[in-house]
Amino acid sequence: MFKVSGKMFALWRLDRVPLAVSLKCEPDLAPLLRETHTAVLPGYHLNKRHWNTVMLDGSLTDEMVEDMIEDSYDLVVGGLSQARQEALGWYSIANRTPRDPDGRG
Repeated sequence: MFKVSGKMFALWRLDRVPLAVSLKCEPDLAPLLRETHTAVLPGYHLNKRHWNTVMLDGSLTDEMVEDMIEDSYDLVVGGLSQARQEALGWYSIANRTPRDPDGRG
């Protein structure tokens, strides 16, 4: 399990072949990914509106899997307080430049 600030963004099923990872996803995007890719399933034992389980069977590109992991992380961090986001050095897509370390801009 991978967490940021105590909140889960990825859950790995290490006992499964092929390897599988559950990732948080935008509710509107989750079903579209499932319809488009057979390796993307509803979140296993998770809220299926917000989570997908991705089978790492080689059918998805590494870049796509990395993007889904990054999106999951961003969704979780985006829900944290601004102070916590700044402490993590995270910035939103809307603001493409990181904030100054002193938080003034």
